[in-house]
Amino acid sequence: MLRVALTGGIGTGKSYVAQRLADAGVPVVDADRLAREVVAPGTPALATVVERFGHDVLGEDGSLRRQALASLVFSDPQARHDLEAIIHPVVRRSIEAFFDALPPDTGVAVADIPLLYEANRAADFDAVIVAACPPEMQLARVMARDGVSEASARRRIVAQLPIGEKVRQADYVIDTSGTFEQTDAGTARVLAALRGRAGT
Repeated sequence: MLRVALTGGIGTGKSYVAQRLADAGVPVVDADRLAREVVAPGTPALATVVERFGHDVLGEDGSLRRQALASLVFSDPQARHDLEAIIHPVVRRSIEAFFDALPPDTGVAVADIPLLYEANRAADFDAVIVAACPPEMQLARVMARDGVSEASARRRIVAQLPIGEKVRQADYVIDTSGTFEQTDAGTARVLAALRGRAGT
């Protein structure tokens, strides 16, 4: 089985590509979804987050106030590092469990991991796909999607490795700057190449 990582930058269309791969029958696990589950109410990780960042990050219902936490970590590199140190190890184990549970003849399976390079995890995979678009398009997408100011969007983008550097390190790149049809075609080409490598 070919273990593949899909990554990109915030706003570069990675989630769209992940959905296209899933639609094509590829097993896909989403690290962001796992990260949300890790800090669900009552979990040990949430207790550790509250211990580190204070009760202001909790809502009245005991769930994590994500925007409050985001405003803390995107403006403070040490805070971001501390949060990642709490969440990443648990997510990593969950992704390993996902791959281990798949049948050996699966062919290609994908883990959607936004901070793959930032967490130095690229070497854990047989191949890496990067979903990419020009930085100015990335900025506009983040502002539109999240309803945030340009300054806030820029802070989120610079908290990650520049998309150009991710492209440089990738095994495969899917350009998401065109139409949906163009992105679909690029995704299909990469998947065909991966299935060829896997012999499926």
